[in-house]
Amino acid sequence: MKTFVLWGLLLGLLISHQLSHAQAYPCSGPGPGEVVVGQTPGGQGVASMQLCQRAATQQQQPPVRWESRWGAIATDAPHAVLGTSTGQKSQASAERAATNDCMAKGGQNCVLQISYANTCAALAVSSKSTGTASRVGLADAEKAATKACQDGGGSDCRIYYSSCTQSQPIQ
Repeated sequence: MKTFVLWGLLLGLLISHQLSHAQAYPCSGPGPGEVVVGQTPGGQGVASMQLCQRAATQQQQPPVRWESRWGAIATDAPHAVLGTSTGQKSQASAERAATNDCMAKGGQNCVLQISYANTCAALAVSSKSTGTASRVGLADAEKAATKACQDGGGSDCRIYYSSCTQSQPIQ
C-alpha cells in the first residue's frame, strides 16, 4: 500500500511540474526564459506579487538570401545612340540587353561601356569625350563619370544617363 501511495505521489508531482510550465507562478521578477504575465492583488498586509510564466520559444526565421541585380550601358557614339538595361539577374544578360536596346534604337556599332551590379552607374558626355563610372551612391557615380569625361578632354561634361540596381531578397 505504501508503494502505491508513493507512486501516486510521485506521479502527481511529475504532472504538477509539467503543468507549472504553462501556468503563472509568483516571482520577484522575470528570470532567464521568463516573462511577467500579471500580478497578485495583495491587500490586508500582504504585498502584491508579480506572476511569471516561462517564455515561449520563438521559431527562428531562416536567413534572407539576396540575389544580385545587374545593369549595363552600351553606346553607338557616331550615331548618338544609347542602350541601357537594369535589374538583370546576370552580367551577361545585362550586357546583352543593353546592346540589344542600343541596336533597337538605331545603333549600328554598339559598344558596351560599363556593366554594374548592386550599385549605381552614370554616363557623362561632352562635345569631345565621354566618361562612365559605377559607385555605391548615385551622386558618387555621377561625380566620378563627370571626372572621367573631363579627364578625357571634355570641358562641358554633363550627365546623360544614370541608374542604380539593388540586390533582391529571394525565398
